[in-house]
Amino acid sequence: MAYKFDFGAVFDYTPVLLKGIVVTTELIVFGALAGIAVGIACAWARTQGPRALRVPVTAYVELIRNTPFLIQLFFIFFGLPALGMSLTEMQAACLAMALNLGAYSCEIIRAGIVATHRGQFEAGASLAMSRIQVFRHVILKPALARIWPALSSQIVIVMLGSAVCSQISVEDVSFAAAYIQSRNFRAFESYIVATLTYLALALILRQLLRMLGRHWFGRPAR
Repeated sequence: MAYKFDFGAVFDYTPVLLKGIVVTTELIVFGALAGIAVGIACAWARTQGPRALRVPVTAYVELIRNTPFLIQLFFIFFGLPALGMSLTEMQAACLAMALNLGAYSCEIIRAGIVATHRGQFEAGASLAMSRIQVFRHVILKPALARIWPALSSQIVIVMLGSAVCSQISVEDVSFAAAYIQSRNFRAFESYIVATLTYLALALILRQLLRMLGRHWFGRPAR
């Protein structure tokens, strides 16, 4: 007997799906902003900061980059309450995404800084700027322009990885798909819609990041 698709049974739950899209968007907005901020701070610490910061920052980067995101999420949501730090599902997911992206973006940004010509450092120092001022006003923007395509791709990857946040009951797109198929038993259609939703979000996010690259750095981000 041929399988009969019934996407109407999925779109009967459109409000649930729309809520999932909103939650996923909130996750990536916070995760991207906080993660890039963490990445910039860590990249500075590893390239320009005092030696006392380099060991703990390097340990954080290696820990995050060499452990699964799901385990990091579980540690934050289930482990931190044992230390008296109780977090909601959304707070735990945002923190996990920020820390995860922060570690990966640190290495990407550090690569851009290392590739910066030494003369730019010397030019900033000749103007009596502090090391932080040189980093902020002379080094950071060219470094970000150089690595923006790679950083954009990492942001998209983290957005797609946010699907596992449904494991702690964050009501994102993957949670919506699981909820819908548990009500109408249309798993195939539910996950096709979820897949296409993530595809659309990834394409939109990539285009937005490309536009931001052109606006901030004055050249196409490829």
